[in-house]
Amino acid sequence: MKMDVDNKPGDAGVELTEAENELYDRQIRLWGLESQKRLRTANILISGLNGLGAEITKNIILSGVNLVKLHDEQLVSEADFCSQFLAPRESLGSNRAEASLTRARALNPMVDISADTEPLKEKTADFFRQFDVVVINGQSNEELLRIDGICRELGVRFYATDVWGMFGFYFASLQKHSYVEDTFKYKLISKPNEKQKFETVATPVQREVEYPAYSSWIDFDLNAATYQRKLKKDGPGIILLRVLQSFRSQHNRDPSYKTRDADIELLQKIRDELAPNSALSNDALGLLFAQISPAAAVVGGVVAQEVIKVVTKMEAPHRNLFLFNPETCMGYVESVGVN
Repeated sequence: MKMDVDNKPGDAGVELTEAENELYDRQIRLWGLESQKRLRTANILISGLNGLGAEITKNIILSGVNLVKLHDEQLVSEADFCSQFLAPRESLGSNRAEASLTRARALNPMVDISADTEPLKEKTADFFRQFDVVVINGQSNEELLRIDGICRELGVRFYATDVWGMFGFYFASLQKHSYVEDTFKYKLISKPNEKQKFETVATPVQREVEYPAYSSWIDFDLNAATYQRKLKKDGPGIILLRVLQSFRSQHNRDPSYKTRDADIELLQKIRDELAPNSALSNDALGLLFAQISPAAAVVGGVVAQEVIKVVTKMEAPHRNLFLFNPETCMGYVESVGVN
């Protein structure tokens, strides 16, 4: 069985080379030497090398992990040029993972980067056990459930993520995650009869939080009263995510700019069936075609930062569903399946 990242052996004994200390100097100043050592031993899978996958890949490679496996069975298409900056334009029609290798390796020669083009549905536990964190995008709920089940048995952290147009999400299935968080207190340092002066004292505290499985999102009730009360504040992002995932399952594809008008009608029909009289507007359904670069950059940056949190065990990862609203261009976190 894959060793859980919270108890991964060898972190303390890893020593960074002089070149690594120089390259990662700014990061070491930011999150500490021990955190950089943990990153140095981490193996990450990124599946789905569209624009979102490229953004996640860039940020993870630059952080200084040990290994990144780029997985994709799809070919580079014209739609990828909206946001996929790792695959050059002359790679049109070639495999997306393989086309991304040269530019990905140039980002950080110290990271072991390779490509895998075999169908994801054929991957078994033997494949996933070699990773500490698995990031999957562009897949159906059925496939995400299957992979999350495997990862939970192996003790591997799992992220499901995606971007449609200007809308994006990720779901974190981290099982029982331990991390260190600083608590702050104010200490009186002034002498008697002087104006009171205080200094801030940080004390690291070990915490442990349980993250539910991806199935908790599948079981989420869109029409529950507790969620309906949040709609005015947060917007209908959860409804939009369910509509898009239902579209993918029903039509075995995503909404396409080539059939925009017809696909908007299909999206409206799914919306009306899943959440009648919802706040999800027709205008929002028009913002979901191809992966727009700014949205991919925001969601990809957040996903990569959360992966770094998990590996370094510093700070609390979001718990557990992140949504990027296409109308407000703002992200927020919703706790799903959490008591």
